Amino acid sequence: MRESQYNIGLDKTPANYVPLSPLSFLARSAAVYPDHVSTVYEGRSFTWAQTYERCKRFASYLAGKGIGVGDTVAAMLPNVPAMNEAHFAVPMTGAVLNALNIRLDAPSIAFQLDHGGAKIILVDPEFSSVITDALAQMSGPKPFVIDVDDAVFKGGKRIGEIEYEAAVAQGDPGFTAIPPEDEWDAIALSYTSGTTGNPKGVVTHHRGAYLNAVSNILAGQLGQHPVYLWTLPMFHCNGWCFPWTIAAAAGINVCLRKVEPSRIFDLIKAHGVTHMCGAPIVYNTLINAPDAPKANAARRVVGLIAGAAPPVAVLEGAENIGIKLTHVYGLTEVYGPASVCAEQPGWDELPAPERARMKRRQGVPYPLEEGVTVINPQTMQEVPREADIIAFCRSHMSGFKTPKAVVFGPIPKTSTGKIQKFLLRNEVGSAKAITA
Repeated sequence: MRESQYNIGLDKTPANYVPLSPLSFLARSAAVYPDHVSTVYEGRSFTWAQTYERCKRFASYLAGKGIGVGDTVAAMLPNVPAMNEAHFAVPMTGAVLNALNIRLDAPSIAFQLDHGGAKIILVDPEFSSVITDALAQMSGPKPFVIDVDDAVFKGGKRIGEIEYEAAVAQGDPGFTAIPPEDEWDAIALSYTSGTTGNPKGVVTHHRGAYLNAVSNILAGQLGQHPVYLWTLPMFHCNGWCFPWTIAAAAGINVCLRKVEPSRIFDLIKAHGVTHMCGAPIVYNTLINAPDAPKANAARRVVGLIAGAAPPVAVLEGAENIGIKLTHVYGLTEVYGPASVCAEQPGWDELPAPERARMKRRQGVPYPLEEGVTVINPQTMQEVPREADIIAFCRSHMSGFKTPKAVVFGPIPKTSTGKIQKFLLRNEVGSAKAITA
């Protein structure tokens, strides 16, 4: 094979190639927008310069405790500033962040700490009891415990050897981050419950975190300097990569310890929240809250909603309280969202029920996702796409019977196997036409 001229003398060098890592987002925002607010939480606030310094200090402290490339640092924390900072400080040392699900029991946590080999764990006082039990149930070496106090939470106790702010204060603000040698290097370890046996570990890398963080900006239309409310747990797929996303967009992290409707509405108003994420149950809770703002009283917020196709009632209800939803779908294994309902021009002019029906769909690849498809698990063959199905129906059925859209999902049936057509009609809003 003839060697191409473009392969001669054009090797990768530090001047023309750097492995992708979301750590660069923090460094850039601190340099370009040092005085822009990065984080707010219960009366405290930090700028991007301050957040960068805090992350370097904590990374320095971790390095001083022997943490380095390939080590694991776990975190049992709600959506507080320390949890956001851990997404940068831990990988700055070359280590891997294991964000633990705060809803798990002691045996599950003990398994993950053993399996992941955590050498250090950050613990919020609310979870001191379950972590104490988990540590007692571990079979391997126990991690060094760092307490992360929170004045908002009343209760719990310290179980560690040092408190987080003291550890940050001990660190060197001049610490130099250790970038990944290869963008394929691990940045985070997560666990999925699976259907059988112990939780299954999922390792994600710097490249994927970088790409999905940028994809979030594009798919969610975050723009520059978004104000992001943390209604989505940071332990869930690393908050769908949004700690890194908000750093890339030089936005504001509005931290939230617990999902409480009244508190959420207050924060939206007080900080001018522009974006949020969550599961259908979160938005349903907000929609049905007695103090939910209505119509013109509601501030406009863009929300990403994940999981199965949200009911029309949720999409319409969210709009009524000022939240414009975009449906996304993904997995822990793909860094959170991997597909999105890409809204088309003209949808805003559609009647609310029709607009909601269209926005229930998802399945096109995320902006920086190379491809997404749907496979039949029995045959492992790609299933027909919506346009193919509609074209097939048009050529084999009367025109008025041809579907306008196709929705994939479980078909509701009675215990005897009879299809519950009324539920299908309600799901797509066709029942209104029958009862009109």
